[in-house]
Amino acid sequence: MLGKWVGMLILVSVVLVPMAHGITPSECKIEKNNLVNNCRPVIFGSNPSAGCCQNVRDVHIECVCPYVSPKVASVIRGIGVPRVVKLIEGCGRHVPRNYKCGMKLTVKHV
Repeated sequence: MLGKWVGMLILVSVVLVPMAHGITPSECKIEKNNLVNNCRPVIFGSNPSAGCCQNVRDVHIECVCPYVSPKVASVIRGIGVPRVVKLIEGCGRHVPRNYKCGMKLTVKHV
């Protein structure tokens, strides 16, 4: 179960935010932790809260992309990429077609 929420949160954060420059490692850690804490209920079937959506819009991609290993990518695929994309876009973020992040995850949608 832990792997599912980590996978979902990583996908949510990696496919949405354009690259930003100048963020520190401590800022990345805070952003990642906020995303995990605020979006955890989504993994268990809840709709994203206002706080979760805000984190989805704010997180920097370089803070989470390094965590997308082959194992995490398989967890994300298990959740269902179309469902994840729909949730992300419901938070007001565009998901680029054929976006690649990490070692094994490519997001393809219509």
